[in-house]
Amino acid sequence: MSKSSKRIVIVGASLAGARAAHSVRSAGHDGPLTLIGAEPHLPYDRPPLSKEFLTGDQDPSSLALDPEGAYDDLDVEVMLSTHAVGLDVAARTVAVAPAAGGSAETVPFDGLVIATGAAARSLPGTEGIRGVHTLRTVDDAQAIREGLIAGARVAVVGGGFIGSEVAASAKARGCEVTVIEAASAPLVRGLGAEMGTRVGALHGQNGVELRLGIGVDGVLGADRVEAVAMADGSRVPADLVVVGIGVVPNTAWLEGSGLQIDNGVVCDETLCCGPEGVYAVGDVARAGNGWLVPLGISEPVRVEHWTAAVEHGMAVGRNLVAPAEAQPYNSVPFVWSDQYDARIQIAGHPDADDDVEVLVGSAEDDPDSGRSFLAGYRHNGRLSGVMALDAIRPFVRFRRLLANHPTWDEALELAATLG
Repeated sequence: MSKSSKRIVIVGASLAGARAAHSVRSAGHDGPLTLIGAEPHLPYDRPPLSKEFLTGDQDPSSLALDPEGAYDDLDVEVMLSTHAVGLDVAARTVAVAPAAGGSAETVPFDGLVIATGAAARSLPGTEGIRGVHTLRTVDDAQAIREGLIAGARVAVVGGGFIGSEVAASAKARGCEVTVIEAASAPLVRGLGAEMGTRVGALHGQNGVELRLGIGVDGVLGADRVEAVAMADGSRVPADLVVVGIGVVPNTAWLEGSGLQIDNGVVCDETLCCGPEGVYAVGDVARAGNGWLVPLGISEPVRVEHWTAAVEHGMAVGRNLVAPAEAQPYNSVPFVWSDQYDARIQIAGHPDADDDVEVLVGSAEDDPDSGRSFLAGYRHNGRLSGVMALDAIRPFVRFRRLLANHPTWDEALELAATLG
C-alpha cells in the first residue's frame, strides 16, 4: 500500500505541537509530517521551568517530552531554530526563516496545525538592562537560575502562578524575595479576593514579602538593575527582577493570512480556524469548549494550561486526519501550581464574581486547624469550579463531579461525605 502524499505541517515545537504530531500518526496519517520550531530545542516540558529547574541543577535535556530518536521513529521532519513569518492560506504555504537570519523559504502543506504558543509580556523600558528577565523558555530559566544566589535580592513583578512559583524557588535558593502585585491579592483575577488572599498567605508564611495594591513605574539602573520603582514613589532594591505579568499569543506571523485573530487564533469547537485543514492548539488557540456552554460561556476562550495543550494536541490530530468524524473539544479545565511545600489545584471555571465557599477543611486560615481545604464556586445554582490547597483526594472527587455540571446541592452532598 502506498503512503499518502498529503503533507501535514505543525508550526510550533511546543507541548501541543508535539502531542499533535503523535496524534496525527496515531490517527493513521502515513504521509509527510513536518514540525517547525523557533527554538533550538526539541519539544520540552515547561512547568518545571519555574519550579525544580530553578531550585536544582537540572540539565535542559532532561526536560525533553520524548525520548531521544522519537521523532525519527515517527518519521517527522524537524526544523528547529526556524521562525514562521507568514501564512498563505490560498497557496497552502507557510513562510519560514532561520532564527539566525537569512532568506525566507516556503513550506507547502495540505493540513496545518498552528501551535506557536505565547510570549511573555515585558516591562516597558527594561530592554538592555541586565538582571531583568521574563520566564517562558528554558533559556530564560537558565539565565534566571544563574542569578539565584544565596542572599541575592529578588523582586518578582506579578503574583500569578509563574510569579508565585519563581518566588518560592528563589526563596528555596536562599534569596531575599519580594513579590509585587498590583491587585489586592495574588491570583485575585481568577480566584477572587478571598481565596487569593488565603493562597497568597503562603508567601508570608515562608518569609517572602508581599507588596500588594501598588503598580510598578519601571526599574532603576543604567546598565544593571538596582531596584524596582513603585507607583507610590517607593523602591524595592533588587539584584534580579523576574517579570510575570502574563503572556501574549504569538500571532504576528499570521497578519494578512485571513484567519480571525482576536486574543489568539479564533477556532470552532473542533479547533478548526475556518479554512479547511487549518487548526490551532494550545496557548495560541482561542477555541470553543463544550463543557463551558452550560455555564453560559459559548464563545471561544483561550486557555494557557498544560492540560489543555495536551488535550488540544491529541484532539486536533484526530480531527485533521478524519475531518468528517471531527469531535468537538469538551473538557473540564484543570491547572495546578506547586509553591513552597504546597500544591494548589483548580478545576472547572472559578470566577472572581462567583460566590465561593469552603466545602472541605477549615473555613479559616488558622495554622492550628490545618491548612488543607477545598473551596467551591457557585454560579447560577451550580458548582462552576473548585480550588484546593493540599487537598488532593477531595479535589480528585470534585474534579470528577464537575464533568456532569452538578448542582450546588450535589456539591454539598459530596462535601458531607468527605468530612
